[in-house]
Amino acid sequence: MPSSPLKVAVVCMSNINRSMEAHRILRKKGFSVWSFGAGSQVRLPGDAPNLPVVYNFSTTYKEMYNDLLRKDRQHYIRNGILHILRRNERIKPQPERFQECLEAFDVIFTCGESIYDRVVEDLCTREQETFQPVHMIDVDTLEDATLGALLICELCQRLQHADDVEDSLAKLLLAVEEKRGKSFLHMVFFY
Repeated sequence: MPSSPLKVAVVCMSNINRSMEAHRILRKKGFSVWSFGAGSQVRLPGDAPNLPVVYNFSTTYKEMYNDLLRKDRQHYIRNGILHILRRNERIKPQPERFQECLEAFDVIFTCGESIYDRVVEDLCTREQETFQPVHMIDVDTLEDATLGALLICELCQRLQHADDVEDSLAKLLLAVEEKRGKSFLHMVFFY
């Protein structure tokens, strides 16, 4: 992998916050990066915790922004969603579902165990074509999207500089686990 750019995917549930913040940071650092959601629909916080605003993945970030602006401008400014949608719009036009992507990646980062499980389930149903390995790593980023994105970036930078990713990945993950005091879920699939 070090001889060519690392091809990275980052997956959260709706392709709105955690995966997009990692997408922004990794792209800025020059990585070949894609971001996705693993849910069936895009869900944003609504007026109440049990009343999300729901969109299809085909809805653009701009359309979501304009819709929320009309619904309750002040509420969505206060909770930061309008700012997040503007950031996303500068990166790509709309959210994407991982399950609809046919690209092969070197590393897929997920932002939570339930998302990891969905991606693993999807990969298990796919036909193996090239038998290229893909490393699945779960980086639980529920507490803070930016901190999670920075951790993903650190892992990508270390992987990019490794002489042999297969040999050094376990040591790398262990070193970062010791540093942050939290372990990673990790698995290798073959496309």
